[in-house]
Amino acid sequence: MKTVTQCWIYKSSRKSEMYLYLAREDAFEDLPGGLMVQFGAPLPVMQLDLHPGRSLSRANVNEVIHSLDINGYYLQMPPKIVPDMYHGNDL
Repeated sequence: MKTVTQCWIYKSSRKSEMYLYLAREDAFEDLPGGLMVQFGAPLPVMQLDLHPGRSLSRANVNEVIHSLDINGYYLQMPPKIVPDMYHGNDL
């Protein structure tokens, strides 16, 4: 049983806070056709060793490992930011 999954993380040059985790370094040829068009030029961030007990800031490590094993990549989308709405009645 594999206990550690290596991955390489790249950030998008087009979309803030979008990250691409790859099972193999620079393995962009394995990605779906339109993904790189939307992602833009990949900018290397780091290499990580993932395991089920590891904490990631905005992704579930088990989902990332599963996606890397099945698809060879995991795409972390930017968070959805909902601004606080001012209704004008609190003055």
